[in-house]
Amino acid sequence: MLDDWLRIRTEPNGEEEQQMASVSVRYIVNDVDAAIAFYRDDLGFTEIMHPAPTFAMLSLGDLRLVLSAPGGGPGGGQAMPDGTLPRPGGWNRFTIEVTDLTGAVDRLRARGARFRNEIVTGAGGKQILVEDPSGNPVELFEPTTSEARLEQSSFRESSGRSVDPGLRGS
Repeated sequence: MLDDWLRIRTEPNGEEEQQMASVSVRYIVNDVDAAIAFYRDDLGFTEIMHPAPTFAMLSLGDLRLVLSAPGGGPGGGQAMPDGTLPRPGGWNRFTIEVTDLTGAVDRLRARGARFRNEIVTGAGGKQILVEDPSGNPVELFEPTTSEARLEQSSFRESSGRSVDPGLRGS
């Protein structure tokens, strides 16, 4: 399972070098177990660790997703010095590139996922916002121009197979 979080690169001398995920995002969620199920089962993330009910770490390609419950301190979910608790559901989000947005949406809807909008088309592609169980948005994006595609194929498993969230079937 750890190999899914670490990218394994083979050097010219045949030795393997492991590299950690290159981007880390923390989401505040109301229910860590429900969030794990959504990201793992619906979007294809791998669970890396879940050492406490209020904390978990998952990965997808170069993305490490850290989940924290409000008030689940110490750590990212703990109250601020003035007593304010972090809370889920804002508008900042990360984007997952997919090859068939309509198919991904159909499969996610069949699994009960909530969406903030319908598919919209912009200058570089089509997108939609799906919510995790706490209301945090995740943008699913299908590029329609080569410039809008990810430069590096960062959503590839170490085996080289493409990871396409929502298209893995039920």
